[in-house]
Amino acid sequence: MKLFITGGEGQLGSELIAQAASRGIDVLAPLLAHMDLTRPEQIDRIWDEFHPAAVINAAAYTAVDRAESEPDLAFAVNAEAPVRIARRCAREQIPLIHISTDYVFDGLKGSPYLEDDPVAPLGVYGRSKAEGEAGVRGSLNQHLIVRTAWLYSAHGANFLKTVMRLVGEGNELRIVEDQLGCPTCAADLADALLHIAQQLASGAEIPWGTYHYCGSGVTSWYGMARHVLETLVSRGHITSFRLRPVTTAEYPTPARRPPYSVLDCGRIETAFAVRRPPWQQSIEKTIDRLLGATGTVR
Repeated sequence: MKLFITGGEGQLGSELIAQAASRGIDVLAPLLAHMDLTRPEQIDRIWDEFHPAAVINAAAYTAVDRAESEPDLAFAVNAEAPVRIARRCAREQIPLIHISTDYVFDGLKGSPYLEDDPVAPLGVYGRSKAEGEAGVRGSLNQHLIVRTAWLYSAHGANFLKTVMRLVGEGNELRIVEDQLGCPTCAADLADALLHIAQQLASGAEIPWGTYHYCGSGVTSWYGMARHVLETLVSRGHITSFRLRPVTTAEYPTPARRPPYSVLDCGRIETAFAVRRPPWQQSIEKTIDRLLGATGTVR
């Protein structure tokens, strides 16, 4: 199978590339320097050279706060580029897996969001992702939109690594406790996506549409940070930590966050038989990867 992956330098893209080889999947994941999603001619040139059988669009503008002051760039990457990719997939008659986010919701529902719940994004980032979803749906029948949330990994910058770095510097951590969601390990999501991609390649009957995939379980940013720190203590990496819960009001940011963005993931489990490890277990595995690799976190 020849799989075209955008966003190969990101958290999810890095995991997709790392896991694809063991599955016998031939991957092309151009570096950002070689393929700018805001330049259609670059996408077409690389596509014509590779002739993929399927595409995973893992690229995104994810700087949630900066998006408030860079809306044009956010919409170019998150809304316009996915439509171009979907239209090319339609011409070639190949499927697209497009990655989206819990930020398409406003977080006011109070119970886990279903795929068909109406979107109501609070900021530029969420609006750009919601527009990208709509564009993919309107351009290509053979699509899977997979929303995820609170992504972290051993690669790049993310909340887990920030917590590890700050506690290592001896800082007291002030972490928001009144936002609830589902931490998701990029390695787990990549495993699920490649499992689905192989089903696409096998010619299996595919129920196209929108799905949710997150780590199993619900917590707050404070709860996630506490588990990270307790795991570091249990591994002997630190002996103690200072952690204080704060409210969203005490920690203002340029972009509003959904206070409750828990995603119901039952549909993807049923349709594709994917597994969702408990978020605590995956955090521990990621910490072990980081500590085993260098002993420090940068």
